[in-house]
Amino acid sequence: MSTPFYVSPEQLMKDRADFARKGIARGRSVVVIQYADGILFVSENPSQALHKVSEIYDRIAFAAVGRYNEFENLRIAGVRLADMRGYAYDRRDVTGRGLANAYAQTLGSIFSSGGEKPYEVEIFVAEVGDSPADDQVYRLTYDGQVADEHGFAVMGGAADVVAGHLREHYVEGATLQEAVQLAVAALGHSEADDRVIPTRDLEVAALERTRPQPRKFVRLRESRLVELLGERGPEQGDTPQPEDTGGANGPTAPVVDDPADPTDQVSGTTPPLEDPVTGEPGQPPVAPPVAPPTSPSPQPSPQPSPQPAPTPEPSDPVQPPAPGTPPADPGTPRP
Repeated sequence: MSTPFYVSPEQLMKDRADFARKGIARGRSVVVIQYADGILFVSENPSQALHKVSEIYDRIAFAAVGRYNEFENLRIAGVRLADMRGYAYDRRDVTGRGLANAYAQTLGSIFSSGGEKPYEVEIFVAEVGDSPADDQVYRLTYDGQVADEHGFAVMGGAADVVAGHLREHYVEGATLQEAVQLAVAALGHSEADDRVIPTRDLEVAALERTRPQPRKFVRLRESRLVELLGERGPEQGDTPQPEDTGGANGPTAPVVDDPADPTDQVSGTTPPLEDPVTGEPGQPPVAPPVAPPTSPSPQPSPQPSPQPAPTPEPSDPVQPPAPGTPPADPGTPRP
């Protein structure tokens, strides 16, 4: 019996942490900035359907970087937890701190478990208060650690470079327009040169405490961003990332369907299905022959039914002669 390969717990945790950090670094950064009227979330996200920033509850928002399917599961779980707690107790009992603690327990359990890989995600949980001093921003890492952020925070991608630009230009109590311009400039900043991120590639949302509705979350559409950013010069998009396409193939030319194949498995370049028994490539089904239509035959005219022939009346029966009487002459008529 061979001796199993031994890995020290320190080395195992280090390998899992390196694996998670590499996956997170492949994503684009997300910036969170506190401004005078709320909390702003800005990210470069070319996808119009897969959001990195979403609403959790009335005054709570969620932002994440990393693998989409993993942080989407966390977002859905947070929404369900907030709804259940608000329904069972009171809507004021749903807080960003409580959600951050729940996320920390989940991420920490997954990271320390040896049965599955760690989540390649980092998330923000933010809650807007009645005043800037009451705002709460929590940053949670892949291993379940929680950090309370103030002013601004960055995660994912080139977080160090973006955070350095924010540290130099951040001003407390800025307006929404100033916060948006600063966040977009920081995301386009790099050590080599700066670029202007196209407006259509930006995902911007905010928790606005000045909104009269109970729900404070709002998304800033492209038309609103154009007004806030103003004239910035020629735009330059980022190089496509694997997370943008998701392995999808480009558009192909349309193919003509084969009418004789109802399953459409041999149309175009798609090979036919294999036979489940023999494993040989199947043949397209052949339509059964159809007989040509025939004209209806004329109906025969009704014939009169034959009348039964008249039956002849029976003749009188011949009585046998009495004994001792001579036979009658055949030519003599009978009386």
